[in-house]
Amino acid sequence: MTSVLVVDDQILIRAGLAALLRAAPGLEVAGEAADGEEAVRLAADTLPDIVLMDIRMPRLDGIEATRRILARDRQSPPRVVMLTTFDLDEYVFAALSVGASGFLLKNCPPERLLAAIDTVAAGDMLFAPSVTRRLIEAYTQRDGSGRPPSGVPDLDVLTSRELQVLRLVGTGLANADIAARLVLSEATVKTHLNRAMVKLSLTSRAQAVVLAYETGLVTARAARTPAEHAGEWPEA
Repeated sequence: MTSVLVVDDQILIRAGLAALLRAAPGLEVAGEAADGEEAVRLAADTLPDIVLMDIRMPRLDGIEATRRILARDRQSPPRVVMLTTFDLDEYVFAALSVGASGFLLKNCPPERLLAAIDTVAAGDMLFAPSVTRRLIEAYTQRDGSGRPPSGVPDLDVLTSRELQVLRLVGTGLANADIAARLVLSEATVKTHLNRAMVKLSLTSRAQAVVLAYETGLVTARAARTPAEHAGEWPEA
């Protein structure tokens, strides 16, 4: 059973999300929070597997609440899916930087939201198709010098296999796809990725993707949108 904490300052949206989750097999609602401060407290009390996090809220917004939740439990943190009505790059970048595992618009169909929870719970990251390409291009074009930004970890600490896995994670491939491409088991792929993340002091798969872009390990040409991956959603 996957437990989900629902965070939204609008009661009708919060109640609707909670009702949808309670009706879905394999899911349970860990709690409901009306703002970021309540979300941080409930996440510590209920230890959910997934947090559906609104971004714009009073008292404490979803970006800062996500940062606090993930910083509190670095061993087994919940996976956070950001929900917003605003399709703005600044929110996507901020969500990535604090370690969110997914980013969806609130106008997505219910079945897409449920599929997103399954995807993120399985350890993959997910973003709305409408923002993924812009996200990739923005990160690869932020510094025209070709040099990694200051403060970016040195990839030389990785083995060649860990570097391969990180590169493929950066292109948007799921673990199963990476395993097939490298002729490895899915468990071995997870091991290489986890070791790479520990060496680079990363706490989420999303941060690993950002790092792959920032270091030039992945370019916009090499990456693909979710619509271009088999089995994932087409652009609406």
